[in-house]
Amino acid sequence: MKRLVAALMFACALTLTVGVTAVPATERYADENEYADAFSNPLRLAYYVLHPLGYTVEWLVMRPFHYLVSRPYLDKIFGYTPIGEEGSYNRMGEHM
Repeated sequence: MKRLVAALMFACALTLTVGVTAVPATERYADENEYADAFSNPLRLAYYVLHPLGYTVEWLVMRPFHYLVSRPYLDKIFGYTPIGEEGSYNRMGEHM
């Protein structure tokens, strides 16, 4: 029975992915190789330089810092509140 279920799931996965892989890559990315004047904008050039730096800082500094601050035993020390709880005020167990 497990083999039958696995075979059916595999057949469904193949059936659903046929439409995705049927489009040639040249049609999907045809506009990607065209040059536009917006690519020479000085802000775009600065973006090309600064984006890798920002991405690296996010993954090497900010995400580990958030992980440390959001630990259940350290959240009271840093005053961390999860998203969605910023607007809820609890004063001695009473809701306002």
